[in-house]
Amino acid sequence: MPVNIDMPKLSDTMTEGTLLKWHKKVGDTIEIGDILAEIETDKATMEMEAFDDGILTDILIQEGQKAPIGSVLAVLNGLGVGANSPAASALASPLPPTPATPPVSVAAATPASPPVASGSDRLKASPLARKLAEELHVDLTKLAGSGPGGRIVAADIATAAAKVNAAVPPSSEATAAAALTASIKNRTFSAPVQPVQPVQPSAAGQAAVPVCGEGDEMVPLSTLRKIIASRLLLSKQTIPHFYLHLEADAAALMDLRKLINDQTALTHGNKYSLNDFILLAVVRATAAVPAINAAFAGDSIIRYKHIGLSVAIALEDGLVTPVIKKAETKSLLTISREVKELASRAKERKLRPDEFDGGTITISNLGAWGIESFDAIINPPQAAIVSIGAAIEKPVVKEGKIVPGLRMNIGLSCDHRVIDGAVGAKFLAELKRLIEHPAIMLL
Repeated sequence: MPVNIDMPKLSDTMTEGTLLKWHKKVGDTIEIGDILAEIETDKATMEMEAFDDGILTDILIQEGQKAPIGSVLAVLNGLGVGANSPAASALASPLPPTPATPPVSVAAATPASPPVASGSDRLKASPLARKLAEELHVDLTKLAGSGPGGRIVAADIATAAAKVNAAVPPSSEATAAAALTASIKNRTFSAPVQPVQPVQPSAAGQAAVPVCGEGDEMVPLSTLRKIIASRLLLSKQTIPHFYLHLEADAAALMDLRKLINDQTALTHGNKYSLNDFILLAVVRATAAVPAINAAFAGDSIIRYKHIGLSVAIALEDGLVTPVIKKAETKSLLTISREVKELASRAKERKLRPDEFDGGTITISNLGAWGIESFDAIINPPQAAIVSIGAAIEKPVVKEGKIVPGLRMNIGLSCDHRVIDGAVGAKFLAELKRLIEHPAIMLL
């Protein structure tokens, strides 16, 4: 029977995915666990596995096309089982012609070992298995799934039907088998997903839509750029931002970085960037001012136990913010190595969805591009984001004299529902102290 391969939900914020690459082609034999395709989500590129066996008979979404969650990407033939399985054999047997009658229940003949998800009472069953079970009045709670992790697949429904066929009178057996075959033959599938057309604003006061003229290029939004646009618009519209800035003396921090990098024994083969020290300073300052490590939750404020440090990493088509989890427990060396590894895999689109979860405060550093200061937009549902500018040589006044100095601008964007000005100022003062006396962070 035909089996739909649907666009899976691969992250908590995913609404659609881009089919980057097919690893199988029409006519290929598919087994459970095979890698079918690569899907680009709003966060990363993920491999899509097969949950049914069969032959790939049709591909509806081509490489480079987008599709919403649940839409049909391709179609397999068969029952979601191998050709030699009992269920396949049962349906392959010749059937005498019989009048159409309602399908019989097979619940009484099925094994009683329900595949229940750990920690909940939710059955683990494929959408196709659920639909087929509903049509044939099969009690899923009495079936043991043969799919990954005990998941019920279409094959289990057919196997249960085959067992009932062997236990009922001949006339009923023919009726049951005929009903199952008819159900399979009459199954319909979704049409290929059509490209989403842009919505033209019509209400007065809405932003005007730009016109693409001769010689201009219309570049479709990537999945990543769409989610950035959606989340940051939500942030600016729903979070009451306020901004704080101060300037820190970065000379001592630069000297310490050079000293450590010059001592091979201290680096463990790792070269530290200026950003590594700043990341550690943000973690230490957050631990010192825990009120900053919070989020707004409607009628309450969540105070987080651990610090999830979201690090903004620039890609060609946008920005991602993977998380250094439990950052308060990690050393400078661990943070340095972890952020390098996250950045490398981010550029290859190989980050896992769970590596974006658990962030409680974000840091965005544009110093490498020479930006002296900027105001960052809060990364919801967090309540604060730190912005770091470049270390700039400039004249400063010290003990009444103008002398050369190395200064760095630090900014903080806060959610005023969670963080008051005094709390934000206290956090920035602590961050400045750590940057100007960096040896304290290493104690």
